[in-house]
Amino acid sequence: MSYNILLTSTSFQDTPGAHQELLAKQGYNIQILRGPLKEDVLLDIIDQYDGIICGDDEITRAVIAKGVSGKLRIISKYGIGLDKVDLTAANEFNIPVTNCPGVNQVTVAEHVFALLLTYIKNIIPEHEAVQNQQWIRYIGKELSGKTLGVLGTGNVGKEVIKRALAFGMNVLAFDKFRDEAFASKYEITYFDNANDVIKNSDIISLNLSLNAASSNIIGNQVLSILKKGVIIVNTARAGLVDSQVILEGIDKGIIGGYLTDVLEEEPIVPNHPFLGNNKIIITPHIGSRTYENVVNQGTMAVENLVKYIS
Repeated sequence: MSYNILLTSTSFQDTPGAHQELLAKQGYNIQILRGPLKEDVLLDIIDQYDGIICGDDEITRAVIAKGVSGKLRIISKYGIGLDKVDLTAANEFNIPVTNCPGVNQVTVAEHVFALLLTYIKNIIPEHEAVQNQQWIRYIGKELSGKTLGVLGTGNVGKEVIKRALAFGMNVLAFDKFRDEAFASKYEITYFDNANDVIKNSDIISLNLSLNAASSNIIGNQVLSILKKGVIIVNTARAGLVDSQVILEGIDKGIIGGYLTDVLEEEPIVPNHPFLGNNKIIITPHIGSRTYENVVNQGTMAVENLVKYIS
């Protein structure tokens, strides 16, 4: 029997490798659309497919219900975060939802430091100056000796901590579920309250999943306790910060920089308020988009799909 599969992950699509070969050899009827797809687009088509390999598409209750009324039997997430999937509805409709944990932590942790070093070493303005035949030498900063607050010490957070220690940074951490063995091995200080980490950090790395407790964890309630000049790095989910608070904090000189790989709406909308602000660096959700990781993550997404389709 041949199954109809919808593939929306652009990272999967754009990177050749073993993951594409594995999917091709299954003999499925594959339709490729470039996500992330909005709810209205999915509602028109989802019932035609037995399974979907998705990215950050809007898989709402209505989409799942429509899918179940047709052929849908598996939602395979290419990636880790499941905040765009209505998991309650999926459970009610008995539709399995899989993801790819334990795959992308190295490449995302590397991206945290790519953003940080680019910013504190003034790489972008220096490059632009030299390209314009100007020999302008800005004064940068060091990571060594700075205090890094890591909010979320899951797989990615742990890899961020390891790299921070290699740079000679002091590390403070918060997570609802502590890994005491890891903390002991790497001599990490855990706090019971995220605000205790936030107020004592020169740099904050956001590595939490997005849920009711973590939404806007960088919001109005912490603006008054942030260290002056703090740099915030977000490679997790846009909803962890209040965008207006970021802009207000920068405007008041409280936030020294916001470096993000994620936005509330992707691709970026025209005239986004972050555009043109030299205290903000935005990359287009590429933290996990390395050849090595795409192949590994794509392979897991296909294996998850095959398991439930079969």
